[in-house]
Amino acid sequence: MVMNSNTNVQNVNLNLTTNPHAWFLKDLKSVPPNGLKVMTTFSCGGGSSLGYKLAGCDVIAANDIDPEMAYHYKLNLNPKHYFLCPIKDLLKKELPQELYELDILDGSPPCSNFSMAGNREKDWGKDKHFREGQSKQVLDDLFFDYLNLVEHLKPKVAIAENVKGLIQGNAKGYVKLIMARFKAIGYNAQLFLVNAADCGVPQKRERVFFIALCGDIVKPKLVLKLNQKWVSTEEATSDCKNISESKLSPIHSKLWQNIKEGESLSNYYERIGQKTRSYSERKVDSKTPSCVLTSHSQHFLHWKYPRYLNYQEWKRLGSFPDDYQAKTDKIGKYMIGMSVPPKMMQQVAEAVIEQWLSEYAIINL
Repeated sequence: MVMNSNTNVQNVNLNLTTNPHAWFLKDLKSVPPNGLKVMTTFSCGGGSSLGYKLAGCDVIAANDIDPEMAYHYKLNLNPKHYFLCPIKDLLKKELPQELYELDILDGSPPCSNFSMAGNREKDWGKDKHFREGQSKQVLDDLFFDYLNLVEHLKPKVAIAENVKGLIQGNAKGYVKLIMARFKAIGYNAQLFLVNAADCGVPQKRERVFFIALCGDIVKPKLVLKLNQKWVSTEEATSDCKNISESKLSPIHSKLWQNIKEGESLSNYYERIGQKTRSYSERKVDSKTPSCVLTSHSQHFLHWKYPRYLNYQEWKRLGSFPDDYQAKTDKIGKYMIGMSVPPKMMQQVAEAVIEQWLSEYAIINL
């Protein structure tokens, strides 16, 4: 790593690579533009935005509440408009006219309350925050704040991503409220469960997508046929080098040799008759797409070497560009764990553009 003293951002010295799963921010310059305008909310580090850019869209605006995310988004994506504020504050602002002419309004409302991991129902309706610097928010309300912005800006298409847990258990009632709200504001919404691995991302990350078309536009229902070849962890990271310190903690170092690829530490505890724990800490399977990367960087152990996955490997497994910059590896991993994988969003966006928005685009897809 080389530290840039002016920006306090770490830049990776990358060798030229022929790995087909590597890409760089500069590659976006060669993507043919389609003239479609996108705004992304809850934009985090820009995973969704990078996906729209790979699909040829112009991401003209972004919004997030977290100053750290805003810093990194601006650093890597250089947006025309950026709004650092709660999403509901956008309804009170005097916004640029072009935001009332959007083709797509994107959003990924924070969704941990609906994940199958964690407290779920116990946290519903409570104030919560993720990081120092963020305001507390009632996470259950944020999806409806997003829908209020959809009603306000009236984009042609609204796309919202969330966790698979939203369509499981008691959360299904919440989905019905979301679908009813879409209908009430004049949008015909469809619900899809998408696996990032089917989009060419080397990660088995299942996410729910609400994709809604403005009722003024008459089109057939959207069909998502996402069947890209699965990419294994080893294929995606074969040329990555251990370029940063990623040594295991003492307890992980002791247990690493006692678990197989794809197993969690809980499997080991179960084998020796102890109380199972550490379900999310696992040795990654090299022969399949990675398990779901989360915001916790020390949960993922390399399959061949006794170390954690490094930042370069995280970028590959999250389909982020190799030259995506972060102040620290830990922050970079956090953003990738919290973001929609760019190539996942690219595949979804391309389907929406081809089936619903091609007549508004500059080029024929």
